[in-house]
Amino acid sequence: MQGSYSRRKFLKTAAAGSAALAMSATSYSRVIGSNDRISIGIIGCGGRGVGAHMPGVHEHAKSQNIEITAVADPWRLRQEAASAQVKEWYGRNARKFSSYRDLLALEDVDAVMIASCDHQHTTHLKAAARAGKDAYCEKPLAMRLNRLRDAYDAVKKAKAVVQIGTQLRSLPSFTGCRKLYKTGILGTVGRIEQCRNNEQPYWYQYVKDVKAEDVDWKEFLMDRPYRPFDPVLYSGWYGYREFSPGPVMGYGSHFIDLVHYITGAKFPTSSVCLGGTFTWKDERKFTCPDHVAALWIYPEGFMVSYSTYCGNGSGNSFKIFGDQGVLDMVKWTEPVLTAEGGSKRMGRIRGRNPVEDVPRPDHFLDWLQCLRSRKTPNASIDAGYQHAVACIMAMQAYDTGRRTIYDAKKREIREG
Repeated sequence: MQGSYSRRKFLKTAAAGSAALAMSATSYSRVIGSNDRISIGIIGCGGRGVGAHMPGVHEHAKSQNIEITAVADPWRLRQEAASAQVKEWYGRNARKFSSYRDLLALEDVDAVMIASCDHQHTTHLKAAARAGKDAYCEKPLAMRLNRLRDAYDAVKKAKAVVQIGTQLRSLPSFTGCRKLYKTGILGTVGRIEQCRNNEQPYWYQYVKDVKAEDVDWKEFLMDRPYRPFDPVLYSGWYGYREFSPGPVMGYGSHFIDLVHYITGAKFPTSSVCLGGTFTWKDERKFTCPDHVAALWIYPEGFMVSYSTYCGNGSGNSFKIFGDQGVLDMVKWTEPVLTAEGGSKRMGRIRGRNPVEDVPRPDHFLDWLQCLRSRKTPNASIDAGYQHAVACIMAMQAYDTGRRTIYDAKKREIREG
């Protein structure tokens, strides 16, 4: 099997040539034949890695000629479970590692899927790009702006094909909303909002009994200060601010990404955010807020509102408000356009109208296809950068109690 760099160079050349000349049967077979199988490594073998990424690409293994060949995770039991699944699918165990470094050193791995902890995403993505690997990287893309810039620049320099895990933008329903929005039927849009509530913070479901001897603890901590092994912190890291920002990035990154996808907006100009822990106070001492509300103002002329309350599951909402009506997307696969609250004088919208789907490849298939074509995936590194900036602005405002402002030219966030 060829090294990842040489294969990438070949595929890019083949793709460029096909734009000017139809590929011959011989060259076509070289691109998709068994000798050009795409080898994929999994970095992070938890719920997203084993439960979503692996089956998501395996569904297209035959049509896209891919194979999962290596896995990496600090927890030995997760490595073994992922490798066993690979053997069931492909007839041989995946190579197992505790560190992403060992996986990225494999020359025959062409692309990686990063489903690691939030505080690790930028480190893993930057290293993958520098190693010449394409990548699929979970959201939120980053927790800190300097790390975000570094990872983004590394991907751009390497010209890597990167898909960010904001998969909702690949649903036909939301692509249909995007098409509808562009018609201008909503009139002047002034507000976009989402309320996404639960009875309990999502991080509670991840807490497990983990033994210290099964975990590469330093590999998990990465650049965070060392402290004795803690099974609750390790398994329930979603609930600790040092390792995950909480709902604004956990849930809100999906929402902000959809705002950008549907409206075409890129960066907010300012943000404010408040929250705290109001319901779930216990011995685990989680530090992520169970109630948070953020606002962003966009240069396109609208305000965006996001809130999560993990104490009561009612009150969910996802709407775009125009002066002619509302685009209601609370049911993700069944969005509706209504005249609710709009101007009765113009009558541009009548009754309740289901939004027509716009078919497109699922998020994993889109990435796999782009690995060969070298085209830009639906959730590109630019889209990931944009949602991360908005979320980082909100969390900085949450921490300081001050409004944040983004300077897109300088790529800087300041208080003001």
